[in-house]
Amino acid sequence: MPRIPYDDPGTPDLRSPLRYLIWVGRGQWRLLVAVMITGAAWMVALSLIPAAIGRAVDAGRTGGSGSALVQWSAAVVALGVVSALTEWARHRYAVLNWLTASLRTIQLLGRHAVHTGGALPRQIPTGEVMACTSSDALRIGAVFDVAGRFAGAVLSYIVVSVILLSASPLMGAVVLIGVPVMGAVVALVLRPLQRRQAAQREQTGRLVALGADTVAGLRVLRGIGGEAEFLHRYRLQSGRVLDHGIRVAGLQALLDAVHVLLPGLFVVVTAWLGARSVVEGAITPGEAVQFYGYAAFLSIPLHTMTEGADRAVRSLVAARQVITVLQVNPDQQDSGQMTTPVRPPVGPQQWLDPVSGVAVSAGTFLAVACPDPAVSTAMAERLTRVGPGHCQTLLGDNALADLPLAQVRSRVILGDNEAHLFSGSLRDQLDPRSRWDDDAVRTALYAADALDVLDGLPEGLDTHVEERGRSLSGGQRQRLALARALLTDADHLVLVEPTSAVDAHTEARIAPRLRTHRHGRSTVIASVSPLLLDAADDVVLLDRQGHVVSRGHHRHLLDHCPSYRSCVLREETD
Repeated sequence: MPRIPYDDPGTPDLRSPLRYLIWVGRGQWRLLVAVMITGAAWMVALSLIPAAIGRAVDAGRTGGSGSALVQWSAAVVALGVVSALTEWARHRYAVLNWLTASLRTIQLLGRHAVHTGGALPRQIPTGEVMACTSSDALRIGAVFDVAGRFAGAVLSYIVVSVILLSASPLMGAVVLIGVPVMGAVVALVLRPLQRRQAAQREQTGRLVALGADTVAGLRVLRGIGGEAEFLHRYRLQSGRVLDHGIRVAGLQALLDAVHVLLPGLFVVVTAWLGARSVVEGAITPGEAVQFYGYAAFLSIPLHTMTEGADRAVRSLVAARQVITVLQVNPDQQDSGQMTTPVRPPVGPQQWLDPVSGVAVSAGTFLAVACPDPAVSTAMAERLTRVGPGHCQTLLGDNALADLPLAQVRSRVILGDNEAHLFSGSLRDQLDPRSRWDDDAVRTALYAADALDVLDGLPEGLDTHVEERGRSLSGGQRQRLALARALLTDADHLVLVEPTSAVDAHTEARIAPRLRTHRHGRSTVIASVSPLLLDAADDVVLLDRQGHVVSRGHHRHLLDHCPSYRSCVLREETD
């Protein structure tokens, strides 16, 4: 089995659902070949057992040499053993194919969600992405699970047809014509079933998205008494899913009935023809037993073929949803026109946002104040190539847009006040790449005034943090997120309101420690906190249009710039 997760799951073919499934299959072709070989060997061995039994019956009936009866009996046993062994191997490879295809798709979705960042939830509801990961990926894997049995069904059908044609042209013709006719009947059900499954999948995605949004905002809903309204919406959407599910179930029940009825009719017709042929002396009793055995056996490949068709339909519907997610483009991408990668000198560089006029000297600690937080946030996103308008931003002598995105992300970091914590140990939260020892981690926690958070945890850095840090207060989460940003050790760091959730005493400790910790590297803080502004080497004031109107030290601006004083001390002046 391939090592999962893959170092690189590959670049999928997103031109159509079928092309995507073919691409997934090519990525695990060895497993597919193995499951098809073992599946074919298993079902062919099964298909030969009725022929061996028929020969044994004729050998015993004629009263000839007992050795012939023993030989054909031994052949039945041998075929049974081969069938059992190959079925074990087929099942093992089938599960491996299913897991490999499903997990490759899940990894692609996870990687793409990280790569696209905020662009994905803006275009596709979070619940829809969850449904793709938890449901659609498994349905894609299911079609590869059935591949071995489907190959065996087709090959055994051919083998049985040849055997029956050689024994009785009439019986062989019944098989050759009957199976395609039954396949055509099944196809009549599959097309409308696919449409109904696609409609149900769309409604289910909406329901999951609505549920995720409701859970995420449950606290707010309770505060404004909106639970009843969202419950009503959820009940209506759940009813739509139920209606579509009933429509799918009706066709699915028809398909299941066809699975039972058609092979049953086929057995009846074949047994009747075999009995007539024996009475008329056209075939021997052993051949009649053989024909009846094949009539019963053929229900297996027939059922497998229809199951394979059903799973293929489901996987195409699932692949279409997965492709929709994977086709979302990130806000920022490397330019495809660069022939030679631009590599600026290592270390802090001159940093400039021409849109606002904010200039950051290499290695300085700069603060940016603005009466409109959205304006300063937009400036921070331009400086870090996260939001729109970054094309003019300069880092050293290079345009930020001309640098490889991976290099920008390693050297230029944005730490906003909405940074999330994830489920896992605190150590992994703060240092996900395991770059630092405990002393370095504690140094960053000290700078963020978060050592008290560490000391209050039962297992220190190895303590398990719940999803989104639910067991921590808002101030604790913000300080841990600040420590995580500091541990990136980026040459250029932008922090947006890093102390908005802490009290003034904590903020007074963080401000000088932050400056000391970032000494020699470029740091920009977007904030209107007087404590942080006073710790900066320089302060820039932006107006509500996002342009620099004043620059200087915090205390100088307080004394000589009324608009700055009004922005920073707004609570006192209101």
